[in-house]
Amino acid sequence: MPDGILIIDKPSGWTSMDVCAKVRGILRERRVGHGGTLDPMATGVLPVFVGRATRAVEFAEKGRKEYVAGLRLGITTNTQDTTGEVLEERPAAVSRELVEAALNRFLGDIQQIPPMYSAIKVNGQKLYELARKGQEVERSPRSVTIYELELLEQTGEAEYTFRCLCSKGTYIRTLCHDIGRFLGCGGAMSSLRRTMAAGFTLEQAVTLEDVQQRSEALLLPTDSLFTAYPALPLQSDTAERRVRCGNPIPLPGTADGTYRIYSREGQFLCLSRAERGTLTSIKNFFGA
Repeated sequence: MPDGILIIDKPSGWTSMDVCAKVRGILRERRVGHGGTLDPMATGVLPVFVGRATRAVEFAEKGRKEYVAGLRLGITTNTQDTTGEVLEERPAAVSRELVEAALNRFLGDIQQIPPMYSAIKVNGQKLYELARKGQEVERSPRSVTIYELELLEQTGEAEYTFRCLCSKGTYIRTLCHDIGRFLGCGGAMSSLRRTMAAGFTLEQAVTLEDVQQRSEALLLPTDSLFTAYPALPLQSDTAERRVRCGNPIPLPGTADGTYRIYSREGQFLCLSRAERGTLTSIKNFFGA
């Protein structure tokens, strides 16, 4: 059965789950999940995990993400992007310099109120389901981090594109909305392309058409998600048996930290944590 990671360049108009369903059909593997939802209007990097690699989804969702977004000033919408209903229009008499200054105000740790059109649940109901019924509920602010925010170009009188490197949970739509509010003219996201997620970039991304044609040949190995951690090959069959049984193993002299653990034959077994000379599994990726 296929195991590994596909880096899909998600097409506009598809949900992230639509992409997973398509991959599930192509590869004939029911275990398929993605590492970080993209809105239907968005395109770009969507890591899709297949087979045993689905065990790694939780690690992919936690990482930093990078986007190139379109910002349209002068409008406020109910979805915080240009696909929604326009609630208000105002003159956007701001200069590029003012927009750059506004972006700088959003660098670092900030608070965001999640948009109503999101999959966050309140009292067991998804916000977007309530929004579609015309309901609005109070949402608690969430802490997110904007590591880099760079104005790329002005594409129209009130249209800009910017690059954003941010933490998990950041809503770029909300960032556009908040920038517009800060400038006093309103703002909405007009486009979104994710250029990096979970350490994977657009240069590694393939289309669904590519997957249709080349299938499993495009799968990256599961351990490609963890290249930031050093590799640690086991030196004995006894150590490997203990790892496969879920038991800690003593490895005196091993520096504390997280490691990719491999069998003596080079098979990726698990992600483990070394602490005070003892190696303990964080997540296993080997078969039964």
